[in-house]
Amino acid sequence: MSNAYAAAGVDYTKIDPLKILAQQAAAATAGNLARHGLTEVAASRGESAYVVDCGEFYLASITECLGTKALVADAMRGITGKTYYDRIAQDTLAMAINDLITVGATPVSAHAYWAAGGSDWFNDEARARDLVNGWKAACDASGVSWGGGETPALAGVVAPGRIDLAASCVGLVRPKSRLTLGESLQAGDAIVLLASSGIHANGVSLARKLAAQLPDGYATRLPDGRLFGEALLAPTVLYAGVTEALARAGIVPHYCANITGHGWRKLMRHPGAFTYRIGQLPKVPAVLQFMQHHAPLDDHEAYGNLNMGAGFALYVGAADAARTVELARAQGVAAWVAGRVEAGPKAVAIEPLNLRFGADELTVRV
Repeated sequence: MSNAYAAAGVDYTKIDPLKILAQQAAAATAGNLARHGLTEVAASRGESAYVVDCGEFYLASITECLGTKALVADAMRGITGKTYYDRIAQDTLAMAINDLITVGATPVSAHAYWAAGGSDWFNDEARARDLVNGWKAACDASGVSWGGGETPALAGVVAPGRIDLAASCVGLVRPKSRLTLGESLQAGDAIVLLASSGIHANGVSLARKLAAQLPDGYATRLPDGRLFGEALLAPTVLYAGVTEALARAGIVPHYCANITGHGWRKLMRHPGAFTYRIGQLPKVPAVLQFMQHHAPLDDHEAYGNLNMGAGFALYVGAADAARTVELARAQGVAAWVAGRVEAGPKAVAIEPLNLRFGADELTVRV
């Protein structure tokens, strides 16, 4: 694997050990739930959302941040005059909501964390309005109540003129039979992939580094005619509509994975020993093709870090695969049966590219 992605400032070999250390400390606090007559669902440790057993239902929760995509929006405003904060509001919520639904939860409420480099940031009426309107629209699209949030001015912590956007989200798993933590995953299951809209919110540090090297920066034209920066700001797909449609149809996935950081390596997030064999690839969005060519990234690094056209994975019984695709498409999300789960060593095998990721290339849990 080349080091272009790590050179852009994102090196998971340095980040993941802290995550594991935090998981170990966090697990030791689970006993505190007994004070409230509750218990944790231990299998949710290391998954994309944490689950607590509340008796009649499960409660799931997650906190996520946008990352550096706001910097792209700020740069593009200087080129087009648009703030793009309605788009990155959706990105921020999608980072949390798309994680929450992996465990079978229905998103219920969300909170905002908007930390600016100073009070003046909030005084820009157009930008503030776009941020608020975009946040509300994403909540409405996902059936979520916006409960509130925090808007600190953190001079000296956040750079002047900048903002750090994050969201927390709570959801219910009700009925409890909707819980999706992978206990049912088995050889023979189908892997259904849901299309991404572009880069989503992972790999942006690499995109920013690439823009700095291009003569026209974010104003560089892609082969499809869009500006590089515009394409980067296509908002992340909200997948809750798909998982809710599956629930209404009585389809409970055996496992789910949000394809974000670590790219297609996330397809082997399940703790068990399975081989995930992929035979059908999506068309790679133009912006990701452009990045792979100009960064440059070989397939191993591109698919190991970027979504490359697939933003979410549903692992379902083979008999439910075609119906799952149909339901996703009815929600306006392109989907396809991409492969299957097999007995074997933990690995992702992407056959059309003769590409393989082994178990040692994904370390996100204790």
